[in-house]
Amino acid sequence: MALRNPAAEEDPAAARASEPRPSPLETERSVLRRRQSVRSVLVGAASTALLGGLLVTVLVGSPGWERVRETFFDAEVARTALPAVLDGLWLNLRLLLFCALGALALGLVVAVMRTLRGPVFFPLRALASSYTYGFRGAPLIIVLYLLTFGVPGLRLENTPSVLVLGGIALVVTYGAYIAEVFRAGIESVHPSQIAASRSLGLTYPQTMRWVVLPQAVRRVSPPLLNDMVALQKDVGLISLAGPIDAIRAAQIATAQSYNFTPYIVAGVLFVLMAIPLVAVTDWVTVRAARRQSAEGAR
Repeated sequence: MALRNPAAEEDPAAARASEPRPSPLETERSVLRRRQSVRSVLVGAASTALLGGLLVTVLVGSPGWERVRETFFDAEVARTALPAVLDGLWLNLRLLLFCALGALALGLVVAVMRTLRGPVFFPLRALASSYTYGFRGAPLIIVLYLLTFGVPGLRLENTPSVLVLGGIALVVTYGAYIAEVFRAGIESVHPSQIAASRSLGLTYPQTMRWVVLPQAVRRVSPPLLNDMVALQKDVGLISLAGPIDAIRAAQIATAQSYNFTPYIVAGVLFVLMAIPLVAVTDWVTVRAARRQSAEGAR
């Protein structure tokens, strides 16, 4: 319980005088740290400007720069192709949303299957292991071709559209990677926590739901977000199957103008789309590192 100081309550000046003040040495250290921070920022900005100027000088001064600029950086061609590329990017965004949700759900189910114990669950573990081994080794483009061109070739009734089949190829491929990320998080939870939960009367599904999975997901959030960044780029491969997304729209514009600038426009839009997710990934990574440092200090 804090002691009251009636004199300080009546006199604000006395209250300020009674507050603790930093020592001269601490004040000097704070000033030194601020100076070092300002100096670091200035040195970093100067070195970045110098390197950027050097790269621009080398690029612009090269013999073929004018030809490259006309072929890849034509402002008029970019302005003409931008509306169609933006329309295609909307397809990429929708595909990214559904594929991300599907890959996360599939990866979580497969990870839980791989962590099941007991001989009765051996078929499920074998199926999950075979799936992760197979699709982590198979190139995405081959899976995409197999599903988007092979499945329609069977001429079955109610065959999904090429766009849906391409989304399935992305989901099953990335689901294998995400399953291993989830499995690493699940196995990082100490077995004593599972034993303690079971001793309190929780069933195995309840233990996974309320004890293991919340900790596992929190621990593997940075690599999961990195997989989402990779998926954000790979949704552009759907253009190989025919749907007119941003990459396919850029290809059509390039065929009409005989200029590669539309591809640069599509690439810039993909980078802008990835910046928020990359920033969130970096923030989560730094936050997780600080949390681990704090837990280690305790």
